[in-house]
Parts: sequence; C-alpha cells; structure tokens
Amino acid sequence: MNFRHASAFAVAGLALVASAGSMRADEINLWPFSVDRQDAATGGTIHSGLGPFEFSSTSPDGLATSGFRPLWDEVRDTNTGQQLSGSFIYPLAHWEMDPSTQNRNWTIFNLVNFSQNAADNITGFDIWPLYFSRETGEKATSYQAMMPIYGEVIQRFNQDRLKWVLFPLYGRFEKAGVTTTTTPWPFVKTVSGEGHRGFEIWPLGGHREQTGVSRDSFALWPLLYRQASKLDTDSPSLKTGFLPFYALDQSPGYRSETYLWPLFGYVDRTAPYQYHARHFLWPLWVQGRGDDRHINRWAPFYSHSRIKDHDKTWVLWPLWRQATWNDPKLRHERRQLLYFIFNETTQHDRANPDLKPARKTHLWPLFSSWDNGAGQKQVQAFSPLEIFLPHQDRTRRLWSPLFSIYRFDQSAPGETRQSLLWDAVTYSRSEERNTRQFNLGPLVSYQSQTTGERIRFFAGVFGFQRTSAQRVWRPYFGRAKSFPSASTP
Repeated sequence: MNFRHASAFAVAGLALVASAGSMRADEINLWPFSVDRQDAATGGTIHSGLGPFEFSSTSPDGLATSGFRPLWDEVRDTNTGQQLSGSFIYPLAHWEMDPSTQNRNWTIFNLVNFSQNAADNITGFDIWPLYFSRETGEKATSYQAMMPIYGEVIQRFNQDRLKWVLFPLYGRFEKAGVTTTTTPWPFVKTVSGEGHRGFEIWPLGGHREQTGVSRDSFALWPLLYRQASKLDTDSPSLKTGFLPFYALDQSPGYRSETYLWPLFGYVDRTAPYQYHARHFLWPLWVQGRGDDRHINRWAPFYSHSRIKDHDKTWVLWPLWRQATWNDPKLRHERRQLLYFIFNETTQHDRANPDLKPARKTHLWPLFSSWDNGAGQKQVQAFSPLEIFLPHQDRTRRLWSPLFSIYRFDQSAPGETRQSLLWDAVTYSRSEERNTRQFNLGPLVSYQSQTTGERIRFFAGVFGFQRTSAQRVWRPYFGRAKSFPSASTP
C-alpha cells in the first residue's frame, strides 16, 4: 500500500478512531456526556459521548456516521436519507447498500448471507453450510439446495455446476465441460468430458488423462505418483516420485531431484534464468545461487534470501524477520519481532529518495503510530487490534477506540491534538491560527489566541479572560464577551 501518495494510508491513523483528528481551538468539552469539535482534516464535525461509547460525525460530502461502541454503527447519506451500511456487534452482523447500483447485502457472522443485485433482479440467500439459494426469475439459473440431502447449484464453489444427493454418498462436479462424479466422496471418482477421462479409488490408486495434454496417476497416495503435463507444447513437464525414497520434477531447462525425502536434494535450472541449489533436511538447510537469486538458509538459526529486488532475513525463526522489496514507485522495508510483537513498515519514494519516508509502527499491545512522511501523524495507546486488522475500517471505528487511552494526531506540522482518557483531557494547538486550547473535561478550559486568553470553569459558568492588550484578568459569569478580531487596533 502506498501510504505516502494514497490518502487511505495517509489518514490510516485518522481512520483508526471515528473521533480522531480535530485540531481546532473551538472544542466544547462536556466530558463524559459530550465532546464536540470540528475535524480540521475534512472540515466535518465530530461528536463523542459517554467516554468512548457513543459517537457521530458528519463530513462535507454529506456522509453521517453514528453508533454506540461496540454494539452498532451506521453510515447514512444525509443528502438522500439512505442508509449505506451498518452493523451490530461487528463482525456478528453487518449490511451494506451501494447507492449507485442499489445492490444490497447483509450477513450474520458470514454464515447467514443475503445479497440482492437490483440491476439483474437476482437475490441470493445462504445458511452455511446447510442451505443455498438463488432466484433469477429463470428456472434454468435459479436453485434451492439443502446440504447434505439434495442440491444442485450453479456457478458456486469454483464450479460451473455442482450436484449432490445424500452427500458424501453422491456428488457431481462440472467445470469447463469436465464432469467429476464421486460415489462416495472422496474415495471413488470418475472423470469424463472434453477429452478427459479417469477413474480413482482413493487412496489405493487412480488415473486421469486429458488426451494429448496431460496424464496423472497415483498409487497408495501420496507414496507413488506420476504427473505429466503440457504434452501438447514444446515444454512438457514431469513430476514423479516414490516417497520418501525418490522424487523428480523436470521440464526443459529445469530439473529437481530429492533422495530419502527430505534429506538430500538439488535444483538445477538453466532457463529462463540460471539457478542452482542444494538442500539437506529441506526446508531447513538450503544453499542456492543464480541470476538475481541468492539463498543461504540455516533454519531456524539464520536465513537470508535475495530474489531479484526482494531481500529477506530471518534470525532465530520466528524471533526476528527483516525484509525489503520494491514496487514501481516505492521501496518497502519491514522489521518484525515474533511477527506482531513489534512490526514496522517503512516506505521510500524511489523517484525522490531524499523525501522523508512514510512509516507505520506497532508495538503490541502498547501502541500504534503512523507517519505519512508529509506531515500527518498519529499515535494511539493502547492498540491491541490494529496489527491484526490493518484494513478493517469498521473494526477501527467500533473496537479500537475502546482501548485508546491516549491519542496524538497531527494533520500538518504545528497542527496537533492530544487526548487522554477518551477526551477527558485534551490539548490542541494550531501554529497557523496561533491558537491553543486545553480542557480538563467540563471543569477547566483554557483557550489562547492572538487577541486574548480565557479560562473557563464548570462548562463556562464563570471564568476569567483578558485581551492581548491587557495584563489584568477580568472575571465573567455566564457567556463571555468575544475577543476583538486580530485586525482591531
């Protein structure tokens, strides 16, 4: 993911919590009942209540998000009044609607699923793994199926057509004109159609063949096997073995043999690139050299591999891992301690290497931090979920804020906001507007700007203020007078 140039990662931290991101000095803090402010990043408004539980926000494009963590949330288009998505105890249940196509779907824990394609008037309803249905308005493409009693489904489960009766006693799989019949699955299978034929009694033995293209056979699976493919081309391949004594994999320009698997073996490739490797107790010890390739593996103690522009190192697997790789625009670096305890990803702009890199860091479960390299930053503590669900916006909205004891957010250099105990204590600063604001809930609020300063107590019941031209703090009760504008002499 390009988190310098793509706004998704540039604001990955901003999406971490629905209430993050305000840098304005006009926050109204009535914690724990209500905290309201404006989001400097989007220009929208953000509200939270009852600590981290109740939340809502609006954006300039008319999207309104609201909910009560972790029970429910919804996203609504205020321009049309349509509900675009929602959830209940996510991921238990959630639903979505595409306003451009009017397509709808909802699911309960991905086991009970409903979908509706408005343009084609197609609806589907499943109760996994017991019931599957689709209604298209045409008998030839509609179906209702009950597992394991009887069913015939179309274009599902990576098959063109799938039929069963008292499964696994009888099953019929059709794909690309080839039919596989199993009675019962997976022990007895017959294959026919489009030049294919075959018969198997698993695991005793079997044979499949596509005339002139491939021939596969096995006996006492997985001990004896032979697979010949691409017989109709100039590059036929063969895989055969009598495990664990011997295995061979060969094709033009490539040969790999293993003896007493996994004790001894080698790989010898001459085309389309040069590569030669020897292994012992594969995959623990491997030594390989070739064109743009280098493997030096002494697992689990040390392993280093370089394949083209992908460089990876393991030390005391799985203790420490470090990897670098390139895509057309970025150079990526990743460092990991026990996969997720420490995980840091850095991205460098290959066209402008002098630019500050973007960085994402997790120290589980203590904190997560984001820096897009162009002035936007965020830190959250604690952060037990982000490392496991990096692309789940709804999880960030409903679950992550419950653990967010502390947050720091910077939309640009000098434009920052900090929050402690779910906005019980907040401090925001804007160098551009020369403003600062501190809130200790509704008890004490301090606000400073170019034209003056103000201290308020008990949600503004009384306080003190002074202008920039005054030294004396003057008390007030009720609503304070406005400060003069910066242009007033």
